[in-house]
Amino acid sequence: MTKKILRSDAEWRRRLPLETYYVTRRGATERPFSGAYWNCSTPGIYLCACCGQPLFSSEAKFDSGTGWPSFREPVAEEHILRREDRSAGMLRTEVLCAACDAHLGHVFEDGPPPTGLRYCINSLALRLLPAKT
Repeated sequence: MTKKILRSDAEWRRRLPLETYYVTRRGATERPFSGAYWNCSTPGIYLCACCGQPLFSSEAKFDSGTGWPSFREPVAEEHILRREDRSAGMLRTEVLCAACDAHLGHVFEDGPPPTGLRYCINSLALRLLPAKT
């Protein structure tokens, strides 16, 4: 079970860079091909930019051609939450950090095997912890 991190909106705003705040706390989306990790091939673990919860492994990352970092699966199902998102005039599944409820991006059912899933995640919602070599 993931321990919840509870902070006020004002505290999140003080702690986070403005762009990260708008993506993770207000559900904004960064422009495609603009984030730090969409084309990154550095091995490691992608953490939540807000709380440091491990979310995705570089081993599950793939190039979806969308301009956002895409992953087949999270490092642990209990580290993420999913909820229905009807914004932007469409039905999607939003992905959130289970620890701090940060908006990460969305998951779609058009990914590669073996999961068939594409976790399309904002770079601003992530922080890469490079693997030790």
